[in-house]
Amino acid sequence: MSTAPARIAPGDRDDIGRINWAVARVSGKVAGTGPPNLFLTLGRHRPLFRGWLRFAGRLMPGGKLARRETELVILRVAHLAGCSYEFDHHVALGRRAGVRAADVDRLLVGPEAPGWTTREQVILAAVDQLHYHRDVTDDAWVALRRELSEVEAIELILLVGHYEMLATAIGTLRIQPDEHRSRPGRLGRRKRR
Repeated sequence: MSTAPARIAPGDRDDIGRINWAVARVSGKVAGTGPPNLFLTLGRHRPLFRGWLRFAGRLMPGGKLARRETELVILRVAHLAGCSYEFDHHVALGRRAGVRAADVDRLLVGPEAPGWTTREQVILAAVDQLHYHRDVTDDAWVALRRELSEVEAIELILLVGHYEMLATAIGTLRIQPDEHRSRPGRLGRRKRR
């Protein structure tokens, strides 16, 4: 992530509106941060922000893929795209969905790392192909369809594309990391290796 200042400053309640402000505050409480800078920046375009939230919510958390699989996909996309904002945010969300530290370490290696289930390996291989080629090979598609239903396959492709888009927006807008709220008994935020 760039150390350059944000190209569009996160908005306040007056800039993004009461509804968007409320959504951002709730999201921050769930994530253990203040209102996310991503929401405060995109919220400046009020109607687009709300439309994006509905779409994003259908993918995560409201999708057909298991939450663990969704988080693995998002983390792999964020890693491949070099988007530490999204990666760090989804490490915490992934933890709640069953993604452990060992899984995160394996994600950095990729689908060929030992320890993935066959389904996870096929999904992650598709993520890599979509990232690098914007397509999957016929062999990868056959393997994917052995593991995923039609609906899940469609969702996977849209999920990857969505988080590629977010990585582009986050990087281009130079959205800065969110500040984590301190919690009693918490020793601080873990650093990503």
